[in-house]
Amino acid sequence: MGADSKTVIAALDVGTNSFHLVVAKPVETGFEVITTEKEVVRLGHGAGDMKQLEPDAIERGLASLKRMREIAATNNAELRAVATSAVREAKNRGEFIKRARKEAGVEIEIISGVEEARLIYLGAKYAVAVGDQPMLLVDIGGGSTEIVIASSGEILLSRSFKLGSVRLTDRFFSTDALHPSAVSSCRKFVRSMLATIKPEVNELGFEIAVGSSGTIEALAKLIRRLNKEPEPKTFNRFEFSVADLTKTLELLADSPTVKDRAKRFDLEASRADIILAGAIILEGVALSFDINKFTYSDYALREGVLFDTLARENLLTHPEDVDPAMQSIKQLADRCDDRPEHSMHTAKIAISLFDSLQKRLNLPAASRRYLEAAAILANVGVVISHSKHHMHSYYVIRNSELVGLTDREIELIAVIARYHRKSAPKQSHPEFANLSDSDQQLVKSLAAILRIAIGLDRTQDGRVKSVSVRAEDEQFLIFAKASAKADLELNLYAANERRSLLSEILGTKVKVLALDRSRD
Repeated sequence: MGADSKTVIAALDVGTNSFHLVVAKPVETGFEVITTEKEVVRLGHGAGDMKQLEPDAIERGLASLKRMREIAATNNAELRAVATSAVREAKNRGEFIKRARKEAGVEIEIISGVEEARLIYLGAKYAVAVGDQPMLLVDIGGGSTEIVIASSGEILLSRSFKLGSVRLTDRFFSTDALHPSAVSSCRKFVRSMLATIKPEVNELGFEIAVGSSGTIEALAKLIRRLNKEPEPKTFNRFEFSVADLTKTLELLADSPTVKDRAKRFDLEASRADIILAGAIILEGVALSFDINKFTYSDYALREGVLFDTLARENLLTHPEDVDPAMQSIKQLADRCDDRPEHSMHTAKIAISLFDSLQKRLNLPAASRRYLEAAAILANVGVVISHSKHHMHSYYVIRNSELVGLTDREIELIAVIARYHRKSAPKQSHPEFANLSDSDQQLVKSLAAILRIAIGLDRTQDGRVKSVSVRAEDEQFLIFAKASAKADLELNLYAANERRSLLSEILGTKVKVLALDRSRD
């Protein structure tokens, strides 16, 4: 039986090796799982960069997406899907994303390695409940390995390495029979990659090492079986020593073929071929950072996506939870904007205008946060130069590691900020021309609102306290309410000078006026 569509969310991890779905409803402590699903798809392949999604992999992926979409729909759940390294690196990712949308009805967000790490941590920290204890988190996927150092809920270090179980299998163990030097070569490669962050990890320190996702789960279960320990009801927080990990790795390496490995250790074929590479990666993490024991987290990326979505929808009851995207945006503004208080007030005015014009402009609810972010970050380009700072703002935003946002969302925010002044959007501008038709219209509408909001705080002292919008006599009137006895002449002039884009989009005249107290 389906659940209430208002309270059910589905999160889908479109991974390099597997697709993972979780459907859940929010509860006081986070969420309650309704159902889960996993399919081994093997979407990505490649010893170096996974530059191409092969036709048969795309077809497997689309077939799996259709099934996952059906499961979500059966539970009346809104589906949020995120893609990691295989899709992120593929040159033909656009084709896959387009077909996923058209044929499977699934909109896929491509997330960066840093964002992937943040979302994994968001899930794992709830599963292992380490509190204020400093933690190292490692997540081994098919295409990449994410490492996070965090303490008291704050991420101190976040790195993504192209060290995945599928990627390294393709590089070092591509033949069925194990080459004598393959294991040692793979070990050296992993250690050399991880050495780049060893000084930072040592300086930050940690008290507990946590591992998440399928590779580490498979190793934890294999270690339990080899040690003849009783099977726990859940593997969450299952602990295993690095000594046992190394022994297990040696046993896996002693198996001459994948078939022998599968039979000897009772592994599925889809795990038997990549588990050796996964074990070498985890051993490399342990030896690089002096880890003696790992604790397994049953939560990873898909659960992190759930928590992130619940936070976005204001469905989390935990007061300590903050919107990581907005926190990241404000931090960037504080670093780069010489008048962040002006930008924050502009954002307040812009959001008020958005709420009044949303229906008329047919703006999606999610775009409210894009406008707010663009308003806060509109002037970060001054850190480079005040001249053409709107163009510099685009560069700064686009090249900053904003968390809690997809690549598309960051691009939209950057483009909206770029058009907060000077020229309106044009097809001759590459950053605008590269957007889809629908995103171009969205940018124009939000930039039009932002321009007027900036004009209304031209004096940069917050004297306009509120705004309202009324449709009268085939025109839109925007009324600005000021603090007592404040002079709005400059602000009204500046706003009216910036009204042409909004007037064009609305298809009617727009005027910005001071609020007549008698009409209030």
